[in-house]
Amino acid sequence: MSNALTTAPGGPAAGATPRDGGNSGKAAARKRRPRAGDAARAGGAALYRRWWVPLLWVAPAVVAVVTFGIYPFLNTILLSFTNAKPMGGAVRFVGWDNYATLLTDSAFWQSTANSLLYLVCVVPLMMLLPLLLAVLVSKQVRGIGFFRSAYYLPAVCSTVVVGLAWQMLLASDGQINTILTQLRVVQEALPFLSDRWLILFSAMVLTLWKGLGYYMVLYMAALANVEPALHEAAQTDGAGALRRFWHITLPGVRVMMYLVGVLSAIGALRVFTEIYVLGGDKGGPGGLSATLPFYIRSVGLDPLAGNLGVGGAASVALFLLTFGFILLSQKLSAKSEES
Repeated sequence: MSNALTTAPGGPAAGATPRDGGNSGKAAARKRRPRAGDAARAGGAALYRRWWVPLLWVAPAVVAVVTFGIYPFLNTILLSFTNAKPMGGAVRFVGWDNYATLLTDSAFWQSTANSLLYLVCVVPLMMLLPLLLAVLVSKQVRGIGFFRSAYYLPAVCSTVVVGLAWQMLLASDGQINTILTQLRVVQEALPFLSDRWLILFSAMVLTLWKGLGYYMVLYMAALANVEPALHEAAQTDGAGALRRFWHITLPGVRVMMYLVGVLSAIGALRVFTEIYVLGGDKGGPGGLSATLPFYIRSVGLDPLAGNLGVGGAASVALFLLTFGFILLSQKLSAKSEES
């Protein structure tokens, strides 16, 4: 009798009927089945099952990009094929006439040459000087935070305010000319604000001085990812500071150098405020120090003789110049990585 009540391993419990075993299995299945509200209570995942809900989060950014980026860009291209005026009036489609006007305008080529000169002079220095400064301020010594803040301070100052300060420094009776004449380095004051070349190079120095701290912070972030053990091993093997910088630091921040080069190149091709503050509203004597953005402003936004079509065509030319430089830099960077 006792053997009849004994169940095999894995079978129903003693005294349980088949009906009871079926009910207990169904109860266990009901316990394991997830309920509709479990996902919402777990973390609100059920709220995102509608496909359009995530789009609500990106909608403000998309609207801002379309309103202030894509639409003005497309509108500029459209204006470059018209004879639109800044003060309004009848608009007529003129085809490629505005681009033909640029090709025969000596002021356009002069401004383009100044922008390219600005690019060639500023970008290499902007890639190297902040890196050297970042290496210096990365040392953990007492009081280094003060110097980091002091070097970064020009980056948060207004370009107009900084330009006005430099205008006073570079004036004929300013501090720089006063020091140079008192030290007998020059016999008379240098025309920093009236000579076409000195205006350009003074603006370049202003751009470098203002951007030094900003790119220094970017390089400091890149230097933090360079393994200190590499420097220690190289120093143990007898490598000097210059050799460690060339073979360890530079390869470690190569990606950041490319980013700094692209950003500084875009900034150099867009420079306007420095030339306006130091050279006046004409862009230096006879407009000979004007850059391409300065030319766009003078030609396109003059209330009386301005032509938005020509200004739009010059803007498209500036975009193509910038885009071409970015493509060239990407190609050179890819070749350097392959080698």
